[in-house]
Amino acid sequence: MIKFLSNTSRPLLIAVLALSFLAGWALLHAESQLEILVLGIVVAVLLGVSRRLGIARPLGLSAGRYPRLLGMGCIVGVLVLLAVFHEDHFALLLLATVLIYSVACLGLNVQFGYAGIVNFAGAAFFGIGSYTAAMLALHSGVPDLLAILIAGLMAAVLGSLLILPVLRTRGHYAALVTIAFGILFRTFMEVNDTFGGPQGVRIPSMTLFGRDLGESLEWGDSEISFYANFVILALILCSLAFWLVRRLERSWLGVSMDMVRTDEVSASAFGIRIARTKVMAFVFGNFLIGVAGATYGLMTGYVAPNNFTFGDSLILVSIVILGGIGNPWGIIPAVAIVMILPEKLQSIQEYRFLLYGLLVIAILLFRPQGLLPRQVRKFFPGRES
Repeated sequence: MIKFLSNTSRPLLIAVLALSFLAGWALLHAESQLEILVLGIVVAVLLGVSRRLGIARPLGLSAGRYPRLLGMGCIVGVLVLLAVFHEDHFALLLLATVLIYSVACLGLNVQFGYAGIVNFAGAAFFGIGSYTAAMLALHSGVPDLLAILIAGLMAAVLGSLLILPVLRTRGHYAALVTIAFGILFRTFMEVNDTFGGPQGVRIPSMTLFGRDLGESLEWGDSEISFYANFVILALILCSLAFWLVRRLERSWLGVSMDMVRTDEVSASAFGIRIARTKVMAFVFGNFLIGVAGATYGLMTGYVAPNNFTFGDSLILVSIVILGGIGNPWGIIPAVAIVMILPEKLQSIQEYRFLLYGLLVIAILLFRPQGLLPRQVRKFFPGRES
């Protein structure tokens, strides 16, 4: 059976992609709790059948063999969902949120999955990006697209300052430094009236090339939700971020990060500069997180300190663990589960977060390597892996 599946790797990959986005459509379309329950049972049954048939291994091999096909399939799937839900504001908002948070988690994956730097201040850098974009939109004439780039650079600069005490500590002490920074960031924003204090600030509608992205589009007799603009923008940013992360992973710098994460002593013995490698990973990761935060703030039109708590940082870390540490392909399905499922379970109020917590615990107990474990590195210069 495994040999047969290996010989049909490309059709298998296409079929799995189609089923995945069909499940995404069903989740976005579901309105009642019964529909979500039935969908969960169907997905669980399909996962059990695939495990019995041994599909996971051939699927992982085909994903590594055809990365461009997998990437194009994801882009086409998002565009299909955009076309299907073109009038549904809430569904498109969730879709854009998944793409934006995927960018942030890709940055966190570079830090945690590649270089082994545990960052529990992800929400703080997300907030730095949001507040920077808000201040530029309110008090300057900088184009919003340039403001997103500046916000990413601001998060990277502040991250370069935070990495200095992190480099002087190890293990849980380094994690405590990032936790303290996250708490300090939220406290500073709450007591500072320049940034709106605890009430936050409203951000003007985003404009791109002279067009207001807060205005709905018209296509013939139908009206397209204005969130479609942000879905397209988030898709472009997510594609660029994913391309950069994959290129980083295949570069010699990515190899150095893997060596530092695995064994710092051995890496240093082979001439790897530990501090420089960690600084580059931390700065680049925070740049992506800042870009995601700026885009999210411009999309929602509002930013407040309560949106960047320590709990939000834990959610970002949980997404990376849930998807598979070090594997960027696992980020998007993990973000979709964490972001969409709780929103669809609002009728049970606070218990929806209990269900999310149980889901994460179950994954860590029964599949600690995550939904899509990272394959063993295969590095051949000038050749796609």
